[in-house]
Amino acid sequence: MTTDLPYDEPCFVISVAARITGVNTQTLRYYESLGLVQPRRTRGNQRVYSRRDVERVRRMRGLVDDLGINLAGVEVVMKLLDTIDDLQADRDRLESENRRLRRIAAAVEAAS
Repeated sequence: MTTDLPYDEPCFVISVAARITGVNTQTLRYYESLGLVQPRRTRGNQRVYSRRDVERVRRMRGLVDDLGINLAGVEVVMKLLDTIDDLQADRDRLESENRRLRRIAAAVEAAS
């Protein structure tokens, strides 16, 4: 798989994404219709998948194949994982802001 492109950079047409993930193109279209994966579109309206999209489909396939979770359950799990990712990003942002504010407070205190 291409690793020199950013993780979110669309780089796989649907047939390649299907081959990489081991699902057929119709399954990818169905996942998109359910909102489980959201590939970008070219100007010609062709679906283009990123490495992140491919990993997401692989994770969903693992939930179905390895754990026997149905698509309704996969949808719930994926939404929970998305929420966790969002919360972790928020935490990281807040920790960074906290460090910045502590540096400012220390500089103000030192100047006093």
